[in-house]
Amino acid sequence: MRHVQHPEVGEIGLTGVMAALSDPIRIGLVRVLADGRERGWGELRAPVAKSTLSHHLRVLRDAGLTRTRQEGTRCFVTLRVQDLQARFPGLLQVVLAAAEDEEIGRQVSLKDGQQPA
Repeated sequence: MRHVQHPEVGEIGLTGVMAALSDPIRIGLVRVLADGRERGWGELRAPVAKSTLSHHLRVLRDAGLTRTRQEGTRCFVTLRVQDLQARFPGLLQVVLAAAEDEEIGRQVSLKDGQQPA
């Protein structure tokens, strides 16, 4: 099993976070993960190829927005809400509210059809 690297809280940079949030699919993934639950990659539905979804999840992880955990051949992802709040207080809430207002990322959901809150 490959070890996945995650930036420490102090290493999460604003420009990296903002760059990661510059794509509607990635914003949709953040919206889906904002409920705080760990999700298997297979639970996520987006209108992109699996390899492209994997790329988007890697961008979010590398920027420090998410944490990925591998269990055998399965990967699970969570949003680093507490770490982001500690590093950039209020940023995540503002981004999520703006995304909701502008309906950004609505094309991303869970396999069971649930839309993000």
